Amino acid sequence: MTANGDRLLAAPVFLMSSVRSGSTLLRVIIDGHSAMHAPHELHLRDLKVDLHNDYVARSMAGLGLSERELEHLLWDRVLHRELMSSGKQILVNKSPDDLFMWRRIAGCWRDARFVFLLRHPGAVLASWWRARPRYSEDEAVESVRRYMTALEEARTELPGHVVRYEELTADPESVCQDLCRFIGVDWEPKMLEYGLTGERNFEAGLGDWSARIKSGRVQPGTPPPADVPKGLRDFARAWGY
Repeated sequence: MTANGDRLLAAPVFLMSSVRSGSTLLRVIIDGHSAMHAPHELHLRDLKVDLHNDYVARSMAGLGLSERELEHLLWDRVLHRELMSSGKQILVNKSPDDLFMWRRIAGCWRDARFVFLLRHPGAVLASWWRARPRYSEDEAVESVRRYMTALEEARTELPGHVVRYEELTADPESVCQDLCRFIGVDWEPKMLEYGLTGERNFEAGLGDWSARIKSGRVQPGTPPPADVPKGLRDFARAWGY
């Protein structure tokens, strides 16, 4: 048993954001730091344990391990293994679907830290709809709204640090300096030169795969749409847009 109980991973950072909010950009910037490792999307929510029958369920119960706790151990081991392979000290995890289990994350790692990435809801919708042209407008709005609802719940309940996509693209140095202070590491200018790190995991299912992210440099953000659909206006107001 370690000083951190059953957990091998100490004080991980979770980047919480809606889809199409610039989380891949922020991830690769963070990963450019000598102390922080931010792998591609790992989709922990869908990494399950299967207690296939009653025998194994009773066996694990005899060890004091429920299916839920076994999943926590699995997640912790996978993230710790990834951090160790990187040779760095701090693991930063990002998958938009983490939003739908933020309570489990906070319960699994009691020392977890959280970064909340916000982007203008109209811009999120426009980007999501371009990536999912088969959706109707109502379907696209409802899909984005699910993520934003979970994000606002997490942001309200958990302590953490807020980053705005618009500020990140307009003044990446200042935003990343503030982020480094929150995480407790020194600012490193090379973070903004993520194209030099050899990152290649730009593909659907692992994060953003657009030409903008593949350019290897922070590019200015595009202006948000003039109108925000009714279903997303409450988030625009709550987030100061």
